Amino acid sequence: MIKIGLTGSIGMGKSTVLAMFSDLGAAVWNADDAVHRLYAKGAAGAKAVGSMFPDAIVDGAVDRRALAGLVLGDAQALQSLEEIIHPLVAADREGFMDAAAHAGVAAAVLDIPLLFENGTEKFFDATVVVSAPADIQRARVLARPGMTAEKFEAILKLQTPDAQKRQLADYVIDTGVTIDETRAQVAEVYGEILRQATRA
Repeated sequence: MIKIGLTGSIGMGKSTVLAMFSDLGAAVWNADDAVHRLYAKGAAGAKAVGSMFPDAIVDGAVDRRALAGLVLGDAQALQSLEEIIHPLVAADREGFMDAAAHAGVAAAVLDIPLLFENGTEKFFDATVVVSAPADIQRARVLARPGMTAEKFEAILKLQTPDAQKRQLADYVIDTGVTIDETRAQVAEVYGEILRQATRA
């Protein structure tokens, strides 16, 4: 099974691109979806977060907006949160990979926001960065409910700059174009990765 790591900064269109890979037949996994599952009422993540950040829990589930307010700008609190959540997300990811391999799928694409930041790229056969011009990225993010310019800047500071990600990646997909143009890029990249794997 070919393992493809997908990443990109906030607002670049990773979820859209991941769905396009799925349409092409790849098995896909989304780190954000895993966190949503872990933060649900009664889930392991909600229980763990509640023990350290009780103010972030509403009706037994994690209120992500409240949690962000508690950890953004507080390096120690953010580190504590990551120490709780990252192992749980990793276990979810490994479970997905085992299931995909057992199902005999040709390729799996995993959307991992901090792919390069955490050194996870070494576990993949190919890495893909989703990118867009800074003005488009900013407009997309600020259009989200509850987002502010200050919060956006705080999130950017935690992420490797887009230009650096583009240099580190094996492939770059530009989403600052039409949906059809993006879809064509995804198909081209996916086809090339499959061809490279066949030659290896």
